[in-house]
Amino acid sequence: MTTTHLDGLDLVALQRFFEDRGVSTAGELRARLISGGKSNLTFEVFDDVSRWVLRRPPTAGLTPSAHDVAREYRVCAALQGSAVPVAPTVALCEDESVMGAPFAVTGFVEGRVIRTVDDLDRLSDAEIDASVEELVRVLAALHAVDHRAVGLEAFGRPDGYLSRQVALWARQWERVKTRDLPDLERLHARLQDAVPTASQVAIVHGDYRIDNTLVADDDPGRVVAVVDWELSTLGDPLADLAQMCVYRHPALDVILGEPAAWTSERLPSAEAIAQQYSTVTGRNLGHWGFYLGLANFKLAVIAEGITHRHRAGATTGEGFAHACEAVPPLVAAGLAATEGDR
Repeated sequence: MTTTHLDGLDLVALQRFFEDRGVSTAGELRARLISGGKSNLTFEVFDDVSRWVLRRPPTAGLTPSAHDVAREYRVCAALQGSAVPVAPTVALCEDESVMGAPFAVTGFVEGRVIRTVDDLDRLSDAEIDASVEELVRVLAALHAVDHRAVGLEAFGRPDGYLSRQVALWARQWERVKTRDLPDLERLHARLQDAVPTASQVAIVHGDYRIDNTLVADDDPGRVVAVVDWELSTLGDPLADLAQMCVYRHPALDVILGEPAAWTSERLPSAEAIAQQYSTVTGRNLGHWGFYLGLANFKLAVIAEGITHRHRAGATTGEGFAHACEAVPPLVAAGLAATEGDR
């Protein structure tokens, strides 16, 4: 729906902000909600000539370390001109007095999102194979970027990244849990005991899968922009890969509230995708069970957080109340993965 009034978006304030930043506009700004509730709110904003994308945190129920639009903006700005396709950056506002929350604006990129099974089923088997190959190629390209050369040397603390991730998502669980789950505590304890002593360093997306990219309208085998960078940091590339692979779990359908393209049986298995990445990058998949366990743990906490925010009245749309139902099967998968790695 197109409108001049949307919750979380003050278009009058945005127009003033654009004027102050020298962003040219032609006529009254209008907008529509692209997505909202589960993560940052995303709006398409447009005037009579131009289109932009604005991202801001949810209106309530914030989770520390998530919803960081400034991080999203800075990594996209750093990756301009790299082998990783990203939207052109326009402006970042960290002054909450402007619109009640920080927000980031990028240019609008023409493309399509392959989000649901119905979207995927419009593709041939050859197009699906090309799409997965491209996803792996782009992730490998991201992990190959020299973070110092693009000005992201202070973007994260790679030393001790895996230990901090285990501790971070355990703290997140305590903030958002809607019930006690002993198996989740078991998984957390097992991960604490199994953290690899050494890991590699790369820019990691943190939420990489097919529907967090835009593909060309005429070619699903070409990514034109990687989006949703709010969990990006400097970290272990195998953790990034494992997260993409764990998203193949059917529990993602429950979290998203619809049959997801990325869980379709028409796609290669998680194991095949991981091996394809290993072949492209030359990286060994050592301690793979730990990485899968951590990814399942993280996704379980994210699912619980969606229901937590729903109960706080901070979501817009349907399906949020049931996201927490994905937690037990994800925890079980994490325990199974770590058992095999011990």
